[in-house]
Amino acid sequence: MDWKIELIHVPVTDVERAKEFYTRIGFSADMDATPYEGVRFVQLTPPGSACSIAIGTGLGSRIEPGGLDNIQVVVADADAALAQLRDAGVAAEGVGEQEWGRFVGFADPDGNRWTLQQLPDRG
Repeated sequence: MDWKIELIHVPVTDVERAKEFYTRIGFSADMDATPYEGVRFVQLTPPGSACSIAIGTGLGSRIEPGGLDNIQVVVADADAALAQLRDAGVAAEGVGEQEWGRFVGFADPDGNRWTLQQLPDRG
């Protein structure tokens, strides 16, 4: 049986600011709903990903905003990803070279940290 990660909650302090940030770097805003008073659920999906993130209010997270320290995503080209982030005004960290891939790091406005990995050519 396959197990597929569908959604990761990313705790934020300001939903509008976070939604603007993630859509500016290319995430699709799939849903923005208030199913009942005190709860706002915003679902955003990175380009090409089957897994989305959720931000909002009243979602019951035990993690403080900025508490996620490494969400890792695979990209086809680390240099292009870095350029896209910097073009969007994100203070992304340059490409780090490792035997197991090329890496770009950045944080959202709350300090939740992301790492983008270009896998090595195993050719």
